[in-house]
Amino acid sequence: MRTLFCTFVLIASSSLLGMAQAPAAKPPVRTPAAATISPPTAVIHTTAGDMSCQLFDKEAPIGVANFIGLANGTKDWTSPVSHAKKHGVPLYDGTIFHRVIPQFMIQGGDPAGSGMGDPGYKFKNETSPSLTFDRPGRLAYANAGPDTNGSQFFITEVPYPSLNGGYTIFGQCDPAAVELVKTIARMATDGERPLRPVKITHIEIQRGAGATAAPKPASKATPRAKPSTAVKKPTQPQQ
Repeated sequence: MRTLFCTFVLIASSSLLGMAQAPAAKPPVRTPAAATISPPTAVIHTTAGDMSCQLFDKEAPIGVANFIGLANGTKDWTSPVSHAKKHGVPLYDGTIFHRVIPQFMIQGGDPAGSGMGDPGYKFKNETSPSLTFDRPGRLAYANAGPDTNGSQFFITEVPYPSLNGGYTIFGQCDPAAVELVKTIARMATDGERPLRPVKITHIEIQRGAGATAAPKPASKATPRAKPSTAVKKPTQPQQ
């Protein structure tokens, strides 16, 4: 009997010891969700106010890289006035909106200020069926024909579907920016050139979580007559 009792105690002790030595169960580990990286945003600081525009770096990678490089001064360019090579100099600082048309767009980014200047090079168009001029606030490159993009850009005030396929859309400006576009477009002009042009003081590029995504307002496209391509007074964004 005593032997049986001792055996029972030994078995019970071994079980308790095994339980004590068993590793504690680890709590489940939650894998954090991958951080969402917002597209870059350009904040265009002007003498009339600021405009915030989300950049389409996936749809127009060449155009966006060019815009950011010229805005930051990390891309070299050549002055159309002095013909001097510019290194580390932001191109857009001090340029003006040299051409404004109500119910259409405002155009800027010319280092010459005349509407005829460029950064000393040209690059190809990037067009996509998913990006059209179906809403206000489209940010696009002005050009003198296919694949002649440089530094000049325009921001639309209204939908303008007749421009589809001919211009690189590389950003979308927010509703507040569109209101500022309307104001600039209605300033007193000599033809299409403002008498007192609004100046771009600097273009700030925001990235990642700090970037403010510009909403994409739904807007019904209104059919319009195809703009004239007259050289002296074009109604298309041209260099």
